[in-house]
Amino acid sequence: MDRNLALEAVRVTEAAALASARAMGRGDRNGADQLAVEAMRKAFNDLSIDGEIVIGEGERDEAPMLFIGERVGRANTGNMVVEIAVDPLEGTNLCATGAAGAISVIAMGERGNLLRAPDTYMEKIAVGPGAKGAIDLSKSPTQNLKNVSEALGKPVQDLTVVILDRPRHAELIREVREAGARIKLIGDGDVAGALNTCFPETGDDVLMGTGGAPEGVISAAALRCVGGDMQGRLKWRNEDEKKRARAMGMTDFDKIMNAEQMAGGSVMFAATGVTNGDFLKGVRFTGNGARSHSLVMRSKTGTMRFIETVHRFRGKPDYGW
Repeated sequence: MDRNLALEAVRVTEAAALASARAMGRGDRNGADQLAVEAMRKAFNDLSIDGEIVIGEGERDEAPMLFIGERVGRANTGNMVVEIAVDPLEGTNLCATGAAGAISVIAMGERGNLLRAPDTYMEKIAVGPGAKGAIDLSKSPTQNLKNVSEALGKPVQDLTVVILDRPRHAELIREVREAGARIKLIGDGDVAGALNTCFPETGDDVLMGTGGAPEGVISAAALRCVGGDMQGRLKWRNEDEKKRARAMGMTDFDKIMNAEQMAGGSVMFAATGVTNGDFLKGVRFTGNGARSHSLVMRSKTGTMRFIETVHRFRGKPDYGW
Protein backbone atom coordinates (compact mmCIF):
# COMPACT_ATOMS: atom_id res chain seq x y z
CA MET A 1 0.00 0.00 0.00
CA ASP A 2 1.25 3.48 -0.90
CA ARG A 3 2.73 5.33 2.09
CA ASN A 4 0.99 8.57 1.11
CA LEU A 5 -2.37 6.79 1.06
CA ALA A 6 -1.68 5.43 4.54
CA LEU A 7 -1.22 8.96 5.84
CA GLU A 8 -4.30 10.20 3.99
CA ALA A 9 -6.31 7.41 5.62
CA VAL A 10 -5.76 9.08 9.00
CA ARG A 11 -7.91 11.96 7.79
CA VAL A 12 -10.76 9.46 7.42
CA THR A 13 -10.53 8.11 10.98
CA GLU A 14 -9.97 11.61 12.34
CA ALA A 15 -13.19 12.82 10.70
CA ALA A 16 -15.21 9.95 12.18
CA ALA A 17 -13.63 10.36 15.61
CA LEU A 18 -14.26 14.11 15.75
CA ALA A 19 -17.89 13.67 14.73
CA SER A 20 -18.71 10.88 17.18
CA ALA A 21 -16.74 12.46 20.05
CA ARG A 22 -19.22 15.33 20.04
CA ALA A 23 -21.85 12.81 21.16
CA MET A 24 -19.72 11.35 23.96
CA GLY A 25 -21.70 10.64 27.10
CA ARG A 26 -25.03 11.66 25.62
CA GLY A 27 -26.45 8.14 25.95
CA ASP A 28 -27.25 7.75 22.24
CA ARG A 29 -25.11 4.95 20.85
CA ASN A 30 -26.93 4.86 17.50
CA GLY A 31 -26.70 8.61 17.09
CA ALA A 32 -22.97 8.59 17.82
CA ASP A 33 -22.44 5.77 15.34
CA GLN A 34 -24.44 7.58 12.66
CA LEU A 35 -22.33 10.73 13.10
CA ALA A 36 -19.17 8.64 12.66
CA VAL A 37 -20.53 6.84 9.58
CA GLU A 38 -21.57 10.03 7.83
CA ALA A 39 -18.26 11.78 8.53
CA MET A 40 -16.22 8.75 7.43
CA ARG A 41 -18.10 8.35 4.16
CA LYS A 42 -17.63 12.01 3.29
CA ALA A 43 -13.91 11.82 4.07
CA PHE A 44 -13.50 8.64 1.99
CA ASN A 45 -15.01 10.36 -1.02
CA ASP A 46 -12.33 13.04 -0.85
CA LEU A 47 -9.62 10.40 -1.39
CA SER A 48 -8.15 9.61 -4.80
CA ILE A 49 -8.96 5.91 -4.63
CA ASP A 50 -11.28 3.40 -6.28
CA GLY A 51 -12.46 1.70 -3.10
CA GLU A 52 -14.94 -1.00 -2.19
CA ILE A 53 -16.22 -1.60 1.33
CA VAL A 54 -15.90 -5.34 1.98
CA ILE A 55 -16.34 -5.14 5.76
CA GLY A 56 -18.79 -2.42 6.73
CA GLU A 57 -21.75 -1.31 8.78
CA GLY A 58 -23.88 -4.17 7.48
CA GLU A 59 -25.26 -5.23 4.14
CA ARG A 60 -27.04 -3.03 1.65
CA ASP A 61 -30.55 -3.60 3.01
CA GLU A 62 -29.48 -3.00 6.62
CA ALA A 63 -27.26 0.09 6.53
CA PRO A 64 -27.83 3.55 5.04
CA MET A 65 -24.17 3.96 4.12
CA LEU A 66 -20.79 2.27 4.28
CA PHE A 67 -22.52 -1.03 3.59
CA ILE A 68 -20.75 -4.11 2.25
CA GLY A 69 -20.26 -3.60 -1.48
CA GLU A 70 -20.46 0.19 -1.41
CA ARG A 71 -17.99 2.08 -3.63
CA VAL A 72 -16.10 5.02 -2.14
CA GLY A 73 -13.46 7.45 -3.32
CA ARG A 74 -13.17 9.63 -6.39
CA ALA A 75 -12.62 6.57 -8.62
CA ASN A 76 -10.84 8.54 -11.33
CA THR A 77 -8.78 6.81 -14.02
CA GLY A 78 -5.50 5.66 -12.55
CA ASN A 79 -6.65 5.78 -8.90
CA MET A 80 -5.49 2.93 -6.69
CA VAL A 81 -8.01 0.07 -6.43
CA VAL A 82 -8.44 -0.99 -2.79
CA GLU A 83 -10.64 -3.07 -0.54
CA ILE A 84 -11.65 -1.49 2.74
CA ALA A 85 -12.76 -2.72 6.15
CA VAL A 86 -14.30 -0.09 8.41
CA ASP A 87 -15.62 0.40 11.90
CA PRO A 88 -16.45 4.10 12.10
CA LEU A 89 -17.06 3.85 15.85
CA GLU A 90 -15.75 0.76 17.56
CA GLY A 91 -17.25 0.92 21.01
CA THR A 92 -20.57 2.68 20.48
CA ASN A 93 -21.57 1.99 24.09
CA LEU A 94 -18.21 3.27 25.30
CA CYS A 95 -18.75 6.55 23.46
CA ALA A 96 -22.38 6.85 24.58
CA THR A 97 -21.39 6.49 28.23
CA GLY A 98 -18.06 8.34 28.05
CA ALA A 99 -16.14 5.19 28.94
CA ALA A 100 -12.56 4.55 27.85
CA GLY A 101 -11.48 2.80 24.67
CA ALA A 102 -13.77 3.98 21.84
CA ILE A 103 -11.90 4.36 18.54
CA SER A 104 -12.51 4.90 14.83
CA VAL A 105 -10.69 2.36 12.64
CA ILE A 106 -10.14 1.37 9.03
CA ALA A 107 -8.00 -1.19 7.20
CA MET A 108 -7.18 -1.13 3.50
CA GLY A 109 -5.79 -3.87 1.29
CA GLU A 110 -5.20 -4.77 -2.31
CA ARG A 111 -8.09 -6.25 -4.26
CA GLY A 112 -8.86 -9.87 -3.34
CA ASN A 113 -6.97 -9.88 -0.04
CA LEU A 114 -9.52 -8.98 2.64
CA LEU A 115 -11.92 -11.65 3.87
CA ARG A 116 -15.41 -11.27 2.43
CA ALA A 117 -18.10 -12.53 4.77
CA PRO A 118 -21.54 -11.43 5.92
CA ASP A 119 -21.88 -9.51 9.16
CA THR A 120 -21.68 -12.35 11.69
CA TYR A 121 -19.58 -13.42 14.69
CA MET A 122 -16.03 -14.75 14.92
CA GLU A 123 -14.21 -16.76 17.54
CA LYS A 124 -10.78 -15.15 18.01
CA ILE A 125 -7.44 -15.46 19.70
CA ALA A 126 -4.77 -12.78 19.30
CA VAL A 127 -1.31 -12.13 20.71
CA GLY A 128 1.57 -9.73 20.21
CA PRO A 129 4.87 -10.41 18.39
CA GLY A 130 6.45 -12.15 21.38
CA ALA A 131 3.94 -15.03 21.23
CA LYS A 132 3.66 -15.29 17.45
CA GLY A 133 3.23 -18.94 16.45
CA ALA A 134 2.19 -20.01 19.95
CA ILE A 135 -1.59 -19.90 19.44
CA ASP A 136 -3.92 -22.52 17.99
CA LEU A 137 -7.69 -22.01 18.01
CA SER A 138 -8.23 -25.77 17.76
CA LYS A 139 -6.67 -26.20 21.20
CA SER A 140 -8.25 -25.37 24.56
CA PRO A 141 -7.83 -21.95 26.22
CA THR A 142 -5.77 -23.67 28.92
CA GLN A 143 -3.32 -25.13 26.40
CA ASN A 144 -3.07 -21.83 24.55
CA LEU A 145 -2.26 -20.03 27.78
CA LYS A 146 0.50 -22.55 28.54
CA ASN A 147 1.97 -22.06 25.06
CA VAL A 148 1.81 -18.27 25.29
CA SER A 149 3.38 -18.44 28.75
CA GLU A 150 6.33 -20.42 27.38
CA ALA A 151 6.74 -18.12 24.38
CA LEU A 152 6.77 -14.97 26.53
CA GLY A 153 8.81 -16.50 29.34
CA LYS A 154 6.07 -15.41 31.70
CA PRO A 155 4.16 -17.58 34.22
CA VAL A 156 0.52 -18.23 33.35
CA GLN A 157 -0.39 -16.52 36.62
CA ASP A 158 1.14 -13.28 35.27
CA LEU A 159 -0.65 -13.35 31.91
CA THR A 160 -3.53 -10.92 31.32
CA VAL A 161 -6.33 -12.17 29.06
CA VAL A 162 -8.69 -9.65 27.45
CA ILE A 163 -12.27 -10.96 27.10
CA LEU A 164 -15.48 -9.21 26.10
CA ASP A 165 -17.85 -9.12 29.08
CA ARG A 166 -20.69 -11.17 27.61
CA PRO A 167 -22.85 -14.03 28.98
CA ARG A 168 -21.62 -16.27 26.14
CA HIS A 169 -18.14 -16.14 27.65
CA ALA A 170 -19.06 -17.58 31.04
CA GLU A 171 -17.38 -20.93 30.35
CA LEU A 172 -14.29 -19.28 28.80
CA ILE A 173 -13.91 -17.00 31.82
CA ARG A 174 -14.26 -19.97 34.17
CA GLU A 175 -11.53 -21.94 32.35
CA VAL A 176 -9.13 -19.00 32.18
CA ARG A 177 -9.57 -18.40 35.89
CA GLU A 178 -8.98 -22.07 36.67
CA ALA A 179 -5.82 -21.95 34.55
CA GLY A 180 -4.62 -19.19 36.87
CA ALA A 181 -4.40 -16.28 34.45
CA ARG A 182 -5.58 -12.75 35.12
CA ILE A 183 -8.61 -11.43 33.21
CA LYS A 184 -9.44 -7.98 31.90
CA LEU A 185 -13.14 -7.83 31.03
CA ILE A 186 -14.06 -5.15 28.48
CA GLY A 187 -17.50 -3.83 27.61
CA ASP A 188 -16.74 -3.26 23.93
CA GLY A 189 -13.84 -2.75 21.57
CA ASP A 190 -12.04 -5.99 20.76
CA VAL A 191 -10.02 -4.36 17.94
CA ALA A 192 -8.34 -2.25 20.60
CA GLY A 193 -8.18 -5.35 22.81
CA ALA A 194 -6.34 -7.30 20.13
CA LEU A 195 -3.97 -4.44 19.37
CA ASN A 196 -3.24 -3.93 23.07
CA THR A 197 -1.42 -7.28 23.08
CA CYS A 198 1.23 -5.71 20.83
CA PHE A 199 2.03 -2.86 23.24
CA PRO A 200 3.82 -4.09 26.41
CA GLU A 201 2.87 -0.93 28.30
CA THR A 202 -0.82 -1.97 28.23
CA GLY A 203 -0.05 -5.14 30.22
CA ASP A 204 -2.38 -7.21 27.99
CA ASP A 205 -1.03 -10.52 26.64
CA VAL A 206 -3.89 -12.39 24.92
CA LEU A 207 -7.31 -11.63 23.47
CA MET A 208 -9.79 -14.51 23.60
CA GLY A 209 -13.47 -14.97 22.86
CA THR A 210 -16.17 -14.38 20.29
CA GLY A 211 -16.89 -10.94 18.83
CA GLY A 212 -17.86 -9.37 15.55
CA ALA A 213 -16.37 -10.76 12.35
CA PRO A 214 -15.82 -7.25 10.91
CA GLU A 215 -13.70 -6.36 13.92
CA GLY A 216 -11.84 -9.64 13.44
CA VAL A 217 -10.75 -8.73 9.91
CA ILE A 218 -9.68 -5.24 11.01
CA SER A 219 -7.77 -6.74 13.94
CA ALA A 220 -6.00 -9.17 11.62
CA ALA A 221 -4.83 -6.29 9.42
CA ALA A 222 -3.61 -4.35 12.44
CA LEU A 223 -1.73 -7.31 13.92
CA ARG A 224 -0.06 -8.06 10.58
CA CYS A 225 1.25 -4.50 10.50
CA VAL A 226 2.82 -4.75 13.93
CA GLY A 227 4.01 -8.38 13.80
CA GLY A 228 1.43 -9.93 16.07
CA ASP A 229 -0.54 -13.14 15.51
CA MET A 230 -4.21 -14.01 15.30
CA GLN A 231 -6.55 -16.85 14.40
CA GLY A 232 -10.28 -16.66 13.77
CA ARG A 233 -13.21 -18.95 13.00
CA LEU A 234 -16.60 -17.65 11.90
CA LYS A 235 -19.50 -18.47 14.23
CA TRP A 236 -22.75 -18.59 12.30
CA ARG A 237 -26.01 -17.52 13.90
CA ASN A 238 -28.35 -18.98 11.28
CA GLU A 239 -28.54 -20.60 7.83
CA ASP A 240 -29.30 -17.29 6.16
CA GLU A 241 -25.82 -16.05 7.07
CA LYS A 242 -24.29 -19.15 5.47
CA LYS A 243 -26.39 -18.61 2.36
CA ARG A 244 -25.08 -15.05 2.04
CA ALA A 245 -21.55 -16.32 2.65
CA ARG A 246 -21.90 -18.77 -0.25
CA ALA A 247 -22.92 -15.88 -2.48
CA MET A 248 -19.68 -14.14 -1.46
CA GLY A 249 -17.65 -17.20 -2.51
CA MET A 250 -17.15 -18.91 0.86
CA THR A 251 -17.23 -22.72 0.94
CA ASP A 252 -15.53 -23.85 4.18
CA PHE A 253 -17.73 -22.60 7.02
CA ASP A 254 -15.66 -24.02 9.90
CA LYS A 255 -12.19 -23.04 8.71
CA ILE A 256 -9.70 -21.70 11.23
CA MET A 257 -8.06 -18.71 9.52
CA ASN A 258 -4.80 -17.00 10.35
CA ALA A 259 -4.18 -13.27 10.05
CA GLU A 260 -2.79 -13.60 6.51
CA GLN A 261 -5.92 -15.42 5.36
CA MET A 262 -8.16 -12.72 6.82
CA ALA A 263 -6.12 -9.73 5.70
CA GLY A 264 -3.46 -10.81 3.22
CA GLY A 265 -1.00 -9.05 0.96
CA SER A 266 0.00 -5.47 1.59
CA VAL A 267 -2.38 -3.90 4.12
CA MET A 268 -2.55 -0.71 6.14
CA PHE A 269 -4.38 0.22 9.32
CA ALA A 270 -5.40 3.56 10.80
CA ALA A 271 -7.14 4.36 14.08
CA THR A 272 -8.07 7.56 15.92
CA GLY A 273 -9.08 7.69 19.57
CA VAL A 274 -12.60 8.86 20.38
CA THR A 275 -12.38 8.44 24.15
CA ASN A 276 -9.15 7.93 26.10
CA GLY A 277 -7.74 4.41 25.81
CA ASP A 278 -4.67 2.36 26.57
CA PHE A 279 -2.64 3.47 23.55
CA LEU A 280 -4.64 6.35 22.02
CA LYS A 281 -5.90 9.52 23.67
CA GLY A 282 -9.45 10.60 22.96
CA VAL A 283 -10.61 13.72 21.15
CA ARG A 284 -10.18 16.89 23.23
CA PHE A 285 -12.20 19.95 22.25
CA THR A 286 -10.51 23.30 22.78
CA GLY A 287 -13.25 25.81 22.05
CA ASN A 288 -12.13 26.88 18.60
CA GLY A 289 -10.93 23.45 17.56
CA ALA A 290 -9.87 20.04 18.80
CA ARG A 291 -6.91 17.71 19.22
CA SER A 292 -6.90 14.10 18.05
CA HIS A 293 -4.49 11.22 18.53
CA SER A 294 -4.07 8.57 15.82
CA LEU A 295 -2.03 5.53 14.84
CA VAL A 296 -1.25 4.52 11.25
CA MET A 297 0.67 1.38 10.22
CA ARG A 298 1.64 -0.52 7.07
CA SER A 299 2.41 -4.25 6.84
CA LYS A 300 5.04 -3.65 4.14
CA THR A 301 7.37 -1.77 6.46
CA GLY A 302 6.00 -2.48 9.94
CA THR A 303 6.28 1.23 10.67
CA MET A 304 4.00 2.65 13.36
CA ARG A 305 3.30 6.37 13.34
CA PHE A 306 1.50 8.09 16.19
CA ILE A 307 0.03 11.36 14.98
CA GLU A 308 -1.32 14.15 17.16
CA THR A 309 -3.32 16.64 15.14
CA VAL A 310 -4.56 20.12 16.00
CA HIS A 311 -7.85 20.84 14.20
CA ARG A 312 -9.11 24.40 13.83
CA PHE A 313 -12.82 24.98 13.32
CA ARG A 314 -13.95 27.72 10.98
CA GLY A 315 -17.01 29.23 12.56
CA LYS A 316 -19.42 27.34 14.79
CA PRO A 317 -19.20 23.54 14.26
CA ASP A 318 -22.28 21.63 13.10
CA TYR A 319 -22.90 19.09 15.86
CA GLY A 320 -25.46 17.13 13.85
CA TRP A 321 -28.15 16.73 16.53
